[in-house]
Amino acid sequence: MISVFEHEWLGGLFGDDEVTTLWSSRAQLGHFKAFEIALAQALEAAHRVPESVGAAASRAIEDASLDIGELKHRTGIDGLPVPELVRQLRARAGEAAEAVHTGATSQDVMDTALSLTLRALTALYSTRLTRVHSALERLEGAFGVRDLMGRTRMQAALPITAANRIAAWRSPIVQHLNRVEELRLRVARLQLGGAVGTAHVFGEDRDDIARHMAKQLGLKHDPTWHTDRSAVIEFAGQISAITGSLGKIGQDIALMAQQGVDEIVISGGGGSSAMPHKSNPVLAELLVTLARFNATQVSGMHQALVHEQERSGAAWMLEWMILPQMTAATGRALSTCSTLLDQIGSMGRFDPEK
Repeated sequence: MISVFEHEWLGGLFGDDEVTTLWSSRAQLGHFKAFEIALAQALEAAHRVPESVGAAASRAIEDASLDIGELKHRTGIDGLPVPELVRQLRARAGEAAEAVHTGATSQDVMDTALSLTLRALTALYSTRLTRVHSALERLEGAFGVRDLMGRTRMQAALPITAANRIAAWRSPIVQHLNRVEELRLRVARLQLGGAVGTAHVFGEDRDDIARHMAKQLGLKHDPTWHTDRSAVIEFAGQISAITGSLGKIGQDIALMAQQGVDEIVISGGGGSSAMPHKSNPVLAELLVTLARFNATQVSGMHQALVHEQERSGAAWMLEWMILPQMTAATGRALSTCSTLLDQIGSMGRFDPEK
């Protein structure tokens, strides 16, 4: 077992098919190709290659069938897949090969693919956060006036209503929705810096080429960010904050469901192999686990801020290892939270006289 997110049976607990698809080799290769097509067309538009050569290269890239086995082999040697990708694309482009990857570097391709992936993830998260918020509104409408015991430091304090507790759950969700939209604008940006981040090969055409590419890809044209990973780390911090807020909901629900407290009724709990009478709050527990997972991973992402000189291999590779799993944990937490909230059949202190 390497990853619980894609394991044959643990994936049933931790996995998120939509997020996994966004990080799949098929999706990433599609982004790589999209970058190279946009560059070929921008080179032609800027008259950096002869007329029709960029279009011919674009068609060849679009239709190229790639040798994935060789990509894997060469990645183990080169440290990344792009050199072999470019070799294969140029071979298929033939006489139009001069429009393939000219002036770009491997990091331009992979970072732009990352931007396209993060843009898709922010849209997914926004949709799921909205569902969570709607579920919380439904709960408040159904049970908000009911009494609960307010608890501080896990001890009975003063009476509150269910609406008071739900409000504490809902408020961060609203903030996360706003921040995810702001973050989409921060991360959805083209990377085009060339070998050392100066895009020197393009000369005075650099901005025109970048703007052309950014428009085609639906990204923002920003200064080179090869070694400025602050937006990527900001993204990681935000999704850790999201899972943290969802983990608080899960922890509260698990405590409310304890025998003797009995302040919430949940359908669809998990079974026990030894105690058939039990209904375990599995989804609530999962929210806590995913929150703690992301909290531990985000420190590793901060290590990826430290790039030496004009490019780091070590810091960059660390992002590849950590960030996809954080995004999967976040996606799963959001869908889990919606499901859990929909399973709540009652909320409030049990009063036999009512």
